[in-house]
Amino acid sequence: MLSAQEALQRLKEGNRRFASGSRDSDSLTSPMRRKELAADQNPFAIILGCSDSRVPAEIVFDQGLGDLFVIRVAGNIVAPSQIGSVEFAAEWYGTKLVVVLGHSRCGAVLATLDELTQQAKHPSKNLRSIVDRVRPSVEPLMTTELRQNHDELMRQAVRANVRASANHLRHGSDVLEQLMLHDQLLIVGAEYSLDTGVVDFFDGEPQES
Repeated sequence: MLSAQEALQRLKEGNRRFASGSRDSDSLTSPMRRKELAADQNPFAIILGCSDSRVPAEIVFDQGLGDLFVIRVAGNIVAPSQIGSVEFAAEWYGTKLVVVLGHSRCGAVLATLDELTQQAKHPSKNLRSIVDRVRPSVEPLMTTELRQNHDELMRQAVRANVRASANHLRHGSDVLEQLMLHDQLLIVGAEYSLDTGVVDFFDGEPQES
């Protein structure tokens, strides 16, 4: 199993290939690869990402079958089922890297901002459950200055939501906390740009000494 740093480097290299238009994962999605994985899997990274159709983790990181354990939910929010899924992959497969992957112009974040600025329609109770999980991370950004600059407000809100989800994973599970305590798990936050295809790892990445 790859170390967290090795896994992170592999994701960065894959994203560089994707963003530059030089994807090279055909062999990783071949019938032969599928047969190899029929009995077992060893994903090298766990991705908690948004359900947005424009951000499929395997594609933006140029990875194939069996490489990533992907959990997708609108707004890349963290609820008990998402925590349990991360715990399962980290414990069962020994995967040492978790990436919370948000993206620019996230619809769930936009819906939350619209509600905070009283521009939203009343959502269903199910949609509200998503908005309510995003709201605590973005509500502090509703200053007069940012309210007048929607693009900057949106940019900061997306990143604040990623940080909140990453921190929830770091501090909302005894299982994950113990793994981190023993250097067996690294949780980082990242943002995918819909415009450039580049993933920016901006939260939780260890600094080089």
